[in-house]
Amino acid sequence: MKRSTPSVRFHAPYRQRGVVLVVALIFLLLVTMLAVSASGTSMLQQRLAGGQRNAQLALWSAETAIRGAEWRLWRASSDAATRMQCGNGALSNCYDYDPDPPTTSKALLFRNASGWVTDGATKYDAVDLTQASSDQTFALGSNPYYIIEDLGLELPPNSGLQHESGSTGSTGVGYTSTNRHLYRITARGMGNNQNAIRVIETTFAAKSD
Repeated sequence: MKRSTPSVRFHAPYRQRGVVLVVALIFLLLVTMLAVSASGTSMLQQRLAGGQRNAQLALWSAETAIRGAEWRLWRASSDAATRMQCGNGALSNCYDYDPDPPTTSKALLFRNASGWVTDGATKYDAVDLTQASSDQTFALGSNPYYIIEDLGLELPPNSGLQHESGSTGSTGVGYTSTNRHLYRITARGMGNNQNAIRVIETTFAAKSD
């Protein structure tokens, strides 16, 4: 009797079809896209923060010039001989108010120009703000500038004593004259560069003539 030997079949291994490689490449592409997106967002936030800081520096610069101009008016009004009038004494570079200035007016251009304008203005240089720190972190692109405009009398002659601004006499009742003029102060400040420029304006009453 013949025995039949069971036959054993050997299958050849399946050929690699590259499915795992394709899936890995897709995941790698997704991770790369996420990384690029996160990097772009981080750079955008950094630029926004830098721009905000630059604008804040420009605002601080303009405010510094405003305070300097007010101090100048305050100190000048303590001398009765200065006659706080534009074009005289301490206000030799002041402008008289013009209700209808020409378009070429330096004061008008200084107030309204969009770029950096210094023509006809006074530089605030009590401190060199372009060298504000050793590492230049807070150094400005330029010191601020300001202009002063005489808007005319605040009060009619002999209507009262000056208490709110300017210096008073030794008796505390003011000098002989009690006239006060309103002065408009406009200041321009720059941040680290001309990409950030701020213009601010205020009025200040000081003893006149």
